[in-house]
Amino acid sequence: MPESQEKDPSKANGQSEIPPEEAPPSAEENAPPSAEEASSAAQASPGEEDPLLRLKAVEEERAQLREQLLRVAADFDNFRKRSRKDIEEAERRGKESVLRELLPVFDNLERAINAAQQLEEAASKEAASLIEGVKMVLRLFYDQAGRLGLERVPTVGERFDPAIHEALQQLESEEHPPGTIVQEITPGYRFEGRLLRAAMVVVARRPTAQA
Repeated sequence: MPESQEKDPSKANGQSEIPPEEAPPSAEENAPPSAEEASSAAQASPGEEDPLLRLKAVEEERAQLREQLLRVAADFDNFRKRSRKDIEEAERRGKESVLRELLPVFDNLERAINAAQQLEEAASKEAASLIEGVKMVLRLFYDQAGRLGLERVPTVGERFDPAIHEALQQLESEEHPPGTIVQEITPGYRFEGRLLRAAMVVVARRPTAQA
């Protein structure tokens, strides 16, 4: 006798099983995360940095580096100017020292010429040749010194200037206005516009009134 089998009524009618429909998500599941949840999420990932903060930090660092670079460039420019000024000053002092040592040579040559011209033997041919040779040497010295920046202080006929002249004597004169230089005793010199030695001169003064 065949076993009795229980038949599913749905299968018996030729219909398949239909799964129950899933319930739609609730409104709470679709709601955006709250501020606390966002803050906790940000704290949960400390390795991720805000791009705006990173950009601000880079800009600040760049500004600091630029300021440091400008300071270094300014310091270097000042150092270069000071070095060039020190070198020029050292060269000027070196030339000034050499020229100062040569001034007595100029003085002696001029004295030799003046003394020879006052002697009676200066009229002879030999004396005249000697004087001319000394003058040539003196002119050569002046030419070379002039190239180095040496210039002679003007004296005779000029107004006495205590900044560049030194009065050794006053001479009564009606031909020259008072304060005019009438004679040069020792020449003065300037080097590159700076007084190297004052000229020693004789200055005219007004004659004293006779009683």
